[in-house]
Amino acid sequence: MAIMITDECINCGACEPECPNNAIYEGGVEWRMSDGTDLSGSITTTLGHELDADEEQEPKDMDVYYIVTDKCTECVGFHDEPQCAEVCPVDCCVDDPEYRESEDVLMKRKEFLHL
Repeated sequence: MAIMITDECINCGACEPECPNNAIYEGGVEWRMSDGTDLSGSITTTLGHELDADEEQEPKDMDVYYIVTDKCTECVGFHDEPQCAEVCPVDCCVDDPEYRESEDVLMKRKEFLHL
């Protein structure tokens, strides 16, 4: 399952540099699939979204930090635990109930992002 950031986020920014997939962005900041990954050009994500990896996408949240689900691997393949949740001082990095994924699926996403 992917991780999400709740509205309790205090915008401290501790989570952003900890993400090995560059899946965390400050509220209001546009994101790209190519940020911090080996992706470029036209792609289909592991969740089936077709987009240009180099094109800026609309922010998922305007007020607090957010996680791009298509880039989140829960740190599988990098760390034993999601690093955003480990460093969050207010425990607002939590499992996203809309995206329940096995460790195998998360590992495949990691391999997709980092060829």
